[in-house]
Amino acid sequence: MGIAPIEFTQLLVNWRNGDKSALDQMTPVVYEELRRLARFFLAAERSDHTLQPTALVHEAYVRLVDQHAVDWKNRAHFLGVAASMMRRILINHARARQAAKREGFTQAISLEDALGVFTNPRIDILALNRALQELTEMDPQQGRVVELRYFGGLTIEETAEVMEISPATVKREWSTARLWLLQQIEGPQVQ
Repeated sequence: MGIAPIEFTQLLVNWRNGDKSALDQMTPVVYEELRRLARFFLAAERSDHTLQPTALVHEAYVRLVDQHAVDWKNRAHFLGVAASMMRRILINHARARQAAKREGFTQAISLEDALGVFTNPRIDILALNRALQELTEMDPQQGRVVELRYFGGLTIEETAEVMEISPATVKREWSTARLWLLQQIEGPQVQ
């Protein structure tokens, strides 16, 4: 981000405390970060995908600035909330498209770069969401790590900061969660 994390955190605090100019100062930086996330999520989609990056960014931004009750802690916390919103927007879009088609086809997104373990580089986002929901029910911490790392694009350190756990714990949970998701999505035949 173009603003230092400490300065961004102060702007978040100022915004939370009613300073509208803080939001104006953050907006270009927030939009750029959301655009980065949108490009990542939509990079593997077909070229005629109905949810364009600009629409995804705009919807996520509108939802973020409407979060008046959130006690923003820092940049990583803000990105964590953005990750959750991006996930919900993408899942809702995939569900709506599936319902419209009534063929059972869902959007495939690339997990190869994000999770780094799938042999099939295109994964059904609804299947991923179901597997992630199941993982979260079994182990909420692992589910949150995947959400922050994949949907938020957060680093190990940023994820640790958001979750208030050590980077070593994030690495361990990330590794375990990736392997579990791999088995759920690609089946037991994967070595």
